[in-house]
Amino acid sequence: MAGVKHPPSHGRYDYESVRAPSPVAWPDGKTLAVYIAINLEHFEFGAGLGATLVPPAPGEPDVLNYTWRDYGNRVGVWRMIDMLDELALPSSVLVNSDIYDYCPEVMDAFRARGDEVVAHGRTNAERQGGLDEAAERALIEAATRRIAQAEGGAPAGWLGPWVSESLVTPDLLREAGYAYCLDWCMDDRPVWLRTRDGGRLLSIPYPQEINDIPALVVRQHAAREFADMIIDQFDEMLAQSRDGPLVMGVALHPYIVGQPFRLRQLRRALAHIASHGDRAWLTRAGDIARRFIDG
Repeated sequence: MAGVKHPPSHGRYDYESVRAPSPVAWPDGKTLAVYIAINLEHFEFGAGLGATLVPPAPGEPDVLNYTWRDYGNRVGVWRMIDMLDELALPSSVLVNSDIYDYCPEVMDAFRARGDEVVAHGRTNAERQGGLDEAAERALIEAATRRIAQAEGGAPAGWLGPWVSESLVTPDLLREAGYAYCLDWCMDDRPVWLRTRDGGRLLSIPYPQEINDIPALVVRQHAAREFADMIIDQFDEMLAQSRDGPLVMGVALHPYIVGQPFRLRQLRRALAHIASHGDRAWLTRAGDIARRFIDG
């Protein structure tokens, strides 16, 4: 209608109902793809951003919150690796590139497991959304280069630190050679995003509800409640996926769920998922992307 002002649009994708036919099917007749995202994060001491267990101390250094986060790299992640081995579950490792210089032994362990590496910026002490285009391009290039140097090849997927994007992030990611990103959480299926070069970048669903930071730190659910959320999400999505293939992610941070009392409950939830490997595709985010891209 003439004169009607429409709200601004991102222009990246069009509306499509989950009831629309899917262009792909998952392997072996399975209908639900499940991936576990392990966020490996490094923070500056005495500066920058960081999740907090308690209100930050006035002024820096904030020793309590910094060392709480560092517990994940020193202890929590190793307990989580043992659990994944015990349950024979693969994972996608969302890694700040600074981790390679801070605790390379951790990445050696995930590499030995054959897990996928997804780029997660340089450090979670910064956000990219507020940077100008040149600075954001430099951040993406630096993180990509460091990961490629260590892994022998560039990562295919990206999750921005703090899930932060600028207006041109998908464009920069495609131009840097990325095939998919995890920043957009609007669907239970992969969605193509348009980019300014006329190409496309695939969005793989990344959970903001089945995610330990919003659930355990922000909303302060108990560990048992979070485990129940994972189980209920899985059971319901497995039932819904009879109507068409879906994707379920579980987003985890070792400094949060690597705490022993939470790890015990997480093991219960992941064991439930692992016991349904005959019906669900237990995989990695990159495998989902490749299946979707290749058709």
